[in-house]
Amino acid sequence: MTLTRHAAEGYASALAGADAGEVFLEDSSWTTASLEDGRVSEVTAGSRVGLGLRVLRKNGRNVETYFGHSQDISPEAALRLRARLVQIRGSTPLIGAPLGVERGVLVDPESVSLEAKTGLLTVVDRALRAEFPNIRQATFSYIDRRRSTRVISVAGTDHRQTRRSVVFSASIVMEKDGLLQTGHESIGGSRGFETVAHGSALAAARRAAHRAQSKLLAPQAKAGEMPVVLAASAGGTFIHEAIGHSLEVDHVQEGTSPAYVGALGKRVAPESITVVDDPTLPFQRGTYAFDDEGRPAAPTTLVRNGVLTDYLYDGACALRDGRPGNAHGRRESFMHLPIPRMSNLYIAPGHDDPAEIVAGLKKGLLVTRMGGGQVDTATGEFVFEVDEGYFVKDGEVKHLVRDANLLGVGPAALLSIDRVGWDIGWGIGTCGKEDQNVPVSDGQPTIRMPKLIVGGRHD
Repeated sequence: MTLTRHAAEGYASALAGADAGEVFLEDSSWTTASLEDGRVSEVTAGSRVGLGLRVLRKNGRNVETYFGHSQDISPEAALRLRARLVQIRGSTPLIGAPLGVERGVLVDPESVSLEAKTGLLTVVDRALRAEFPNIRQATFSYIDRRRSTRVISVAGTDHRQTRRSVVFSASIVMEKDGLLQTGHESIGGSRGFETVAHGSALAAARRAAHRAQSKLLAPQAKAGEMPVVLAASAGGTFIHEAIGHSLEVDHVQEGTSPAYVGALGKRVAPESITVVDDPTLPFQRGTYAFDDEGRPAAPTTLVRNGVLTDYLYDGACALRDGRPGNAHGRRESFMHLPIPRMSNLYIAPGHDDPAEIVAGLKKGLLVTRMGGGQVDTATGEFVFEVDEGYFVKDGEVKHLVRDANLLGVGPAALLSIDRVGWDIGWGIGTCGKEDQNVPVSDGQPTIRMPKLIVGGRHD
């Protein structure tokens, strides 16, 4: 691997005298393919190698950041960057560290031809159109990525890891009598090409198509405030948007997450709620052995039994608060600065029977699949699309509804949860922040909120 050809000591001088920082080396490759309306619309395959140098200096409460990047990954390039960024002072010894272990890859995507990858999309499209004749539009995408990184830090570590991932997504639009409805499904994670092989991609596309087709016959959701049950199958969009972004500590330090400023040790959720971000979970999309600042990954409990216990830290924010980081400094590439980010965020399972949670719903909405969502961290206000939801009356699931969305305020919604199931379900995504995208997974058990605003039809 190109990232291992130079001894760690060769990069040490570029980090000398810094209070924190790292040399970040990256060697990555990727393939993306999209098919729309039966035709392959976009295919890309590429690779890049580069070096990012970040030097941090603490000046009272402020942290001065110096950052540059280069496509030359030699120690000499790091020294040239440092000379342009800040004067060199002092010296720091380096300590070797083990490689990050790559788990779960049975079929390396790089061993699969581009024709086989685009052919997969064509096979899925033809099979789905034969089965669902009222498809108006079908879009499929395939993405694989290999990312090998090496992080040499001021703390004296030299960490290396390789991560591979595969994602397949389907977006289906159905039409009947002028009404259009959509269904979405994505599968993937830190695995190889086997993720989409053996009919897995087609099965995911079928689920999206069934969802869109079923909504064509469903009545529009009624708008209003009502109890809402989020099934485990809905994935963790709620927790990601309702509290996850707000606990990325840069928002807290900037004052743009006011609900959680100075809230450590205070109750922010019911006692039944524990929230964890764990980058060590095997096979999940947000999994890594070391973060992009070279810190060994470990679970971070953010909320324990309803009490706020921690935030998600990168190195710069940790230096500002005078504490260690917790391995959540992530960056899109060597050209970007690391910032606090989620990895695999989830609400821990509780003790309630999921079936009994639904049975206890007198009149409300059961959400089994979430769509997209967004949140304003300054106010906590969120809005989520419901990809699949059902009207429930007297504990009985009556019928599917369409065109529903959920609106609320994250801190209040979290505090209102009164039932937590013993199950858990996961969703995958790509999280955007400050023009950087990183892979994540989100999970939650079945939960109930007694009052949430549902957007839909007004009678």
